[in-house]
Amino acid sequence: MALDPIPFLSKYASFPSVSTDSTYAEGMKGAREYIKDALAGLGFDVEEVATPKHPIILADRGPDREDVPHVIIYGHYDVQPADPFELWKTPAFEPVVRDGRLYGRGTADNKGPQAVQLTALSRLLEKHPDLPLRITFMIEGEEEMGSPSFPGFLKKYAERLSQADMILLSDTGSPGTEQIVVTTGLRGMFGLEVTLTGPAMDLHSGVNGGPVLNPIQALTELCASLHNKDGRVNVPGFYDAVVEPLPWEREELAKLPMSEQQYKDLLGVPDFVHPGGATALELVRFFPTLEFNGIGGGYQGEGSKTIIPAKAFVKITCRLVPDQDAADIEAKVRKTLEERCPPQVKMSINPETGGSPYYVAPPGRPNTAPDLSPVFARACEAAEVSIEKAFGKKPLYLREGGSVPIIRQMKDATGLDSLMIGLFTPRDNLHAPNESFEIDMMEKGIAAYEGILHRLAFGE
Repeated sequence: MALDPIPFLSKYASFPSVSTDSTYAEGMKGAREYIKDALAGLGFDVEEVATPKHPIILADRGPDREDVPHVIIYGHYDVQPADPFELWKTPAFEPVVRDGRLYGRGTADNKGPQAVQLTALSRLLEKHPDLPLRITFMIEGEEEMGSPSFPGFLKKYAERLSQADMILLSDTGSPGTEQIVVTTGLRGMFGLEVTLTGPAMDLHSGVNGGPVLNPIQALTELCASLHNKDGRVNVPGFYDAVVEPLPWEREELAKLPMSEQQYKDLLGVPDFVHPGGATALELVRFFPTLEFNGIGGGYQGEGSKTIIPAKAFVKITCRLVPDQDAADIEAKVRKTLEERCPPQVKMSINPETGGSPYYVAPPGRPNTAPDLSPVFARACEAAEVSIEKAFGKKPLYLREGGSVPIIRQMKDATGLDSLMIGLFTPRDNLHAPNESFEIDMMEKGIAAYEGILHRLAFGE
């Protein structure tokens, strides 16, 4: 019996599976058990792989033969924290349908796309119980915390996973149901937390102010030095390995149904910066960044407290593009920070999990890899036909600004490329209050996925 996607997703999203917060352990377990039961109900052999943090689900179904395509479908059952709860119109973990959308944390990222994939497969299996397609679902529980357990998992399972032909996923975005994007690249990422320490303790700013360099002043000056006035990153060698987009990529971007003004209005910003003269839409897809994600130090309470704080910190992340290497750029940023740190303060730098960028051009483009899997090429053709049939337009092939580190890790460990079909949109409020998944996107997505899997299985 085919799944009913709205009740299925409503229940799935009701589990508060926040991977970064240990108080949500029961929610993580509930979501994990729910998706395992759903897969078992579709005839999958389901395995729960223990990791140091949250288990990974591996589930296999279909003939294990060389003449049958083998596809890994990737997803994640963990979600972002729902705070601030007071900004939600309805409770974050009590999903509700309103105005053509299903609201709730995780409905778009990434439980909704999984509902699309499973519903499409269940409908296809009703018609073809002996579907000549081998499918492995790989659903992790740490994507929203950088997938720290994934490298260890890959060491153990890379040989088994490399028996597949390709990876299929929907953890990327599109502008809306009127235009689907097949993502050709993901930016890499790494993070650093930088702490500057001055005096051994907070000091009275009147008694000691003057000779003591304030760590907040030192930190803000250090941060300001990392960009030029035009917005370009001011780290020696930062752009050396950047590969400029090819003409066909710019042509695809020009078809995107969003102007720079519309993008500005969507974000609610008065204006953009244009490092290197690139447009805003080019910058988020084709070029690297260095961002300050959080900064702190000193007294944060009501009123004033006249101190020179002992410490100040900043959280930095860099998004990377082909052919930048995460380790190389991290080393360059570290060296720059160390060279520019004033001698009146001490610096400590703590790294966070990250990864290098990923890129794969679709068949027929000038930069298509010569060793592209025949099944991957077939899947691209199936996606183009099925997406046009379901959504009324052919997909665009574009890089995306976000990062899914495991995609590059999978490529490096197994050689497999990933076909990434965007099913969430800017209107879905990912990682923010009132996250939702559009019902129209769900229905069209199911039709497209059913077509893709059918064409992969039967070659028609």
